[in-house]
Amino acid sequence: MKTTTERRRGVLSRLPVIRPNVAGIDIATTEHWVCGPIHAEGITNVKRFGTRTHELEALADWLKAEGVVSVAMESTSVYWIPVYELLESRGFEVVLVNARQMSHVPGRKTDMLDCQWIQVLHSCGLLQGSFRPNDAICRLRSLQRQKANLIAERTRAIQWMQKALDQMNIQVHRAVSDLNGKTGLAIVRAIVAGERDPLCLACLRDYHCRKSPMEIAAYLRGNWRADHLFNLKMALELYDQLARLIGQYDAQIQEHLESLHPPERREQPGRVGSSLHILQMK
Repeated sequence: MKTTTERRRGVLSRLPVIRPNVAGIDIATTEHWVCGPIHAEGITNVKRFGTRTHELEALADWLKAEGVVSVAMESTSVYWIPVYELLESRGFEVVLVNARQMSHVPGRKTDMLDCQWIQVLHSCGLLQGSFRPNDAICRLRSLQRQKANLIAERTRAIQWMQKALDQMNIQVHRAVSDLNGKTGLAIVRAIVAGERDPLCLACLRDYHCRKSPMEIAAYLRGNWRADHLFNLKMALELYDQLARLIGQYDAQIQEHLESLHPPERREQPGRVGSSLHILQMK
């Protein structure tokens, strides 16, 4: 009866090794299991590391000492990102593998650790890395994604303002086409500031509005309940705060876009602004 170690050696010895100096990492929330190149004696080379920064640095040092040139890992939630970025900064080739691709490869033995299986497949050239842009584009993408989250939250704030107005039967959305447009926000700000006269509110209309002040005023009569007014005020404050944060992200993104241009093109007018506009449209 063969032992577990003997069965592992038998499996590994039958696989054609294309790249011997590679490693596989099983990413987890509290620990990472790493399998380095198999020793000459056929003994597996597995080690466990924690997830704190100094432990990740020790992981990179160990891989360097083992002569590893390429590392493969699965894209597990966001826990792979610190490991990936650290190893990439240390000069390793890092292959990020989709978990679905791993499941399509037949022949895995149940007594083999995940990190061993990743290392074996990588050494045999059976893993294809997912696309990951260069570091500059990753930084830009990180900013853009968080900005998109803030925009989504700002949309929720607009919906909360709409709900508070509907509960008071103040039909601003029927008086104007867009609650967060120039006229809609002017009316909301005036209501929060204490204005209750429908005609005075209607006179805040932008001159481009098709409806007359009298037509708009007809939609601006309500019950002005204190609890709904407070909800409206809080939603407006949240909207303004998010708008300020989005503006700061726009400035940061614009600065980053400027740094991506070659030096000879950075002084050309309109370059950065047009790039930011295209990015926002996407």
